[in-house]
Amino acid sequence: MRDYILLYINGQRHEIRGEQAFMSLSDYLRYERSLTGTKVVCAEGDCGACTILKGTLATGASELAYQAINSCIAFVNLLDCSHIVTVEGLKDNGVLNPVQNAMVQHHGAQCGFCTPGFVCTLTDLCNEHVHQRPKGQQHLEEKQLRNALTGNLCRCTGYAPIIEAGLSIDLQTFEPLQKRYNNSAMYEDLRKHLTLSVRVESQGKLYYAPTQLADALAFKAAHAHAKLFSSATDMGVLINKDRANPTTITSLNLVPEAHLLAEEAGMISVGARISLTELERFTRHRIPEFSRLLRIFASPQIKNKGTLVGNVANASPIADTLPFLFVANAEIELANQQGRRRININQLYTGYKQLDMRSDELITRILIPVPSEEDIIKLYKVSNRKDLDISTFTAGFRLRLNQGQISEIAIAYGGVGPTVMRMPQTEAFLTGQPFTRETLAAAGAVARSEIKPISDVRASADYRLQVAENILIKLWHEVSEGALAPA
Repeated sequence: MRDYILLYINGQRHEIRGEQAFMSLSDYLRYERSLTGTKVVCAEGDCGACTILKGTLATGASELAYQAINSCIAFVNLLDCSHIVTVEGLKDNGVLNPVQNAMVQHHGAQCGFCTPGFVCTLTDLCNEHVHQRPKGQQHLEEKQLRNALTGNLCRCTGYAPIIEAGLSIDLQTFEPLQKRYNNSAMYEDLRKHLTLSVRVESQGKLYYAPTQLADALAFKAAHAHAKLFSSATDMGVLINKDRANPTTITSLNLVPEAHLLAEEAGMISVGARISLTELERFTRHRIPEFSRLLRIFASPQIKNKGTLVGNVANASPIADTLPFLFVANAEIELANQQGRRRININQLYTGYKQLDMRSDELITRILIPVPSEEDIIKLYKVSNRKDLDISTFTAGFRLRLNQGQISEIAIAYGGVGPTVMRMPQTEAFLTGQPFTRETLAAAGAVARSEIKPISDVRASADYRLQVAENILIKLWHEVSEGALAPA
């Protein structure tokens, strides 16, 4: 058991104890390490000015994997056993790296405040391409750049020169971070510390990260009020805005079981620490429609930290992943010291932000049935903008057609009630009916009668009612056009 958090920052080793272990990473970098290139503006993970690169060592891996994350909603304790690279750590002996140099040459900086975040995100994109595909393309494509930069906001609207800078980067001259920071001593140090539990206490706060699930369950049983933090992409915002102040925190970061992602017997098992980015890639060919939805779930920085288990546990009625999990009949595995149990996600939520969980239970994993070849999956997210936006309305459909008739259908709507909802009346109305525009239009009226949405800052109740009806017509068009499309 150790009483400190181990971080490497730009290759330098740091043992962090006491109150500093509970700081946001951005504050720690700026105020404790004087690395002021990392900027903070929104403190919500929305603007990307605070972007840094986080390197982690997976079990059995010979080198670190780097990803861009928002440091404003990342906490020092949750980044234990990581290598953090800031904009200051990208230069080599005072020489700008190709990304930094491209931003200079193409005047990618306007006021300059957001520039470090853009540089780190572009470095992450280049690093991924060069490290994973060393003999691949020589230059990035505009679509790749725009997708990667969805989490970075330039308030001066200097996007054109930033894109031009990204397009100009010669990937053959880019040195991967894995090569730049190829430090065997750092790797061995991180491996050793990944096997040591952590307990840090300071000024009434407690952080505990065990290496065994049994210890985490014992801790939860003894501290019913403890908050289990996965990535804190939502909780970080609440803490930064003084709307939450958890004093007892636990994490499964050091528990190997929580990092498992696998398919077995037609079920995908998603551990508690599996990020949405990992899940997006894993389901790309197994459940393409779900992977497509995850691409517009949030920014890369959020998805590199956020987890499916966290999205489920947060219990938001507009959580983007839930409609699919509902129609797929995913199972949630809960564990306490007495054992484990599984519950169908359709029975998990009992009210707004209320779950059928005991005070001593933790969500250990989510089990997702892989749809059969007969299943048609369609998922929809309606929001004011395509990227990095909170949903106004969500929908998930799983249906089977037999000679033009709907032999089976499952429907889930989000944003229309205190929880994501299955639509049993609409499902019953459609089952056995011909799959025609007229049938789906008639089902829209049934769907309207099943829901009672409210008006809020994102949309009115009337708007949501209309979308709940119209989405069925969109379903018909997309499935019909797909059926008629050439193979």
